[in-house]
Amino acid sequence: MKAVGIIPARGGSKGILKKNIKLLRGKPLIQYTIEAALASKISRVIVSTDDEEIASVAKKCGAEVLMRPVELAQDHTPTLPVLQDVVARLNEAFDFVLTLQP
Repeated sequence: MKAVGIIPARGGSKGILKKNIKLLRGKPLIQYTIEAALASKISRVIVSTDDEEIASVAKKCGAEVLMRPVELAQDHTPTLPVLQDVVARLNEAFDFVLTLQP
């Protein structure tokens, strides 16, 4: 069975700007999710983001990154279209698509 884990991490958070890369106990918040995903049986771990800094941190943590189109990085953008964007851009079939929150 093949599974892709998608981590939606938008840079423009209203509450805490770039909260996904704020340090928590010395590590960027998103790193905890990436590490757990990489340690599991998930075939691919992909961060969908609109932010270059988040992309850089995610890559350093071992995740793949797909830059998200601007229209999918708005305050009220639902998660489903973000996941669909990633899956549509992959030229690979998966049995499962997992949403992993950063």
